Amino acid sequence: MSSLPALLEALQPLLAIIKTVDPTDPNAAATLSQALPPDSAQMAQLKALVRQGVEAGWLCDRENDGIRFSRVHKAAGADDWGIDAVHMNKPGPGHTHPNGEVDLCFAVSGSPTFDGKAPGWTVYPPGSWHVPTVSGGVMDILYFLPGGAIRFEPKPS
Repeated sequence: MSSLPALLEALQPLLAIIKTVDPTDPNAAATLSQALPPDSAQMAQLKALVRQGVEAGWLCDRENDGIRFSRVHKAAGADDWGIDAVHMNKPGPGHTHPNGEVDLCFAVSGSPTFDGKAPGWTVYPPGSWHVPTVSGGVMDILYFLPGGAIRFEPKPS
């Protein structure tokens, strides 16, 4: 498995579970960690596939200010989810999550954190805004976006 179609196939079982989690629930990341443990064999296989894609250049094939990224899947409508991939080691652009955001973060090197959290699942509720920040190392991150909605913008006042 070393192609975008193979990655999409590997993501389908995860997406089925992610879609059942309420992003307004403060325990959503813990719920995902229980259903899809970051240290499981399934996640290790997914991490390896993502790493292969980044290293081969078919994943995260675009770059802006040292952050590499790509679209894995464009949402086909409001009921679909967009999936983006990012390879980063510093702050990225600030953005709002109109419908929420679910992130799966994989450590690549060092002891990285994503917005101060260890590798694994992070969930942001609808309407939230942040500057995604990787510190202490390098991460590959999969962003799952309900309806594909994301707005790159300064922090709303």
